[in-house]
Order: sequence, then C-alpha cells, then structure tokens
Amino acid sequence: MRILKLLLLVVVLGTGTATTIMYSGIVNVAADEPHSDFVYWLLEETRESSIKKAAQNIKVPDLEDPEMLLMGGTDYEFMCSSCHLKPGQSESDMSIGLYPAPPNLTLSNEEHVGHEHENDEQASRKSFWVIKHGIKASAMPAWGKTHDDERIWAMVAFIKRLPTLTQEQYQILTAVE
Repeated sequence: MRILKLLLLVVVLGTGTATTIMYSGIVNVAADEPHSDFVYWLLEETRESSIKKAAQNIKVPDLEDPEMLLMGGTDYEFMCSSCHLKPGQSESDMSIGLYPAPPNLTLSNEEHVGHEHENDEQASRKSFWVIKHGIKASAMPAWGKTHDDERIWAMVAFIKRLPTLTQEQYQILTAVE
C-alpha cells in the first residue's frame, strides 16, 4: 500500500510539474534560441531512434538508374535546395533561419554528425522515410502526401549522388526543359 501511495504521489507531482511548465510560458520556443545541450541530445536521440526503427524494413530499389537521378534532381531543386543547399553553397536564408538546422545534403554521410557508421542501404531507407513522412516540428514536410514512392526514391537516388556533384553537374541535372 505504501508503494502505491508513493507511486501516486510521484504521478501527481510529475503531472503538476509538467502542467506548470506547459502553461507558465517559461519554455522558450523561439527558433533563434537553441535548446540546452541535454534537451537537444534528447530530441536528436529520439528522432534518430524513431526514424531508424520506422525505416528498418523498407526495401531499397536500384538507385543507379539515370532516369531516377534526373527526376530526383528536378524535385530536389524545387523542393529541397532552399533548406538543404546546393553544391558550393554553405547557407541560405532558409537554412540560417531554421532550428534545428537542416542537414547540408551536399556533404557526405561521413561528414554528418551521427551518421558515420551508416551503410548505404540504411542511409537510403532513412532518407526515403524522412522524405515520405517528414519530421514533426522541424519544417521537414511529408512529401508522401503529394508524391508517390517512385518519385520519392528518385529524390533519394539524387541525394545519394549529391555530395559528389560539382556546381556545373548540379545545374545540368536540375535544369527544367
């Protein structure tokens, strides 16, 4: 009985604390003020674990088809480049203003913190899942609501090649006829 009372007390105190924090306005939600290190770590770990689990059984098609690269390049230019950048670009008005900052997809996986040990297939599955479903409270939209899987895989194929592209190659692959 004593353990039950203690558990009830912890639940009531926890609920009261959470409610006080939620409605007091003391948590700063401004995008130009970073989270504390602990909160940032907690959110990053939660996001990464969630994406990894959700994407683990996705079947990756052959991403080497040149047609996929061309289709994905056009979509990347119009839908992604303002946040995730182009070759030769280190920032944009969008990338500067977003928090957390969107990853610079012109960099290789090894250059992204936390992605050093991913293989190509893991990275492709996760990219597909993120593009299709988006990420809450991050400005990453769910493109699966407007794009079929084939088109999303084409974007994944393009993103996979993006770190190796020169500015000139990027222009050719993203040109609209």
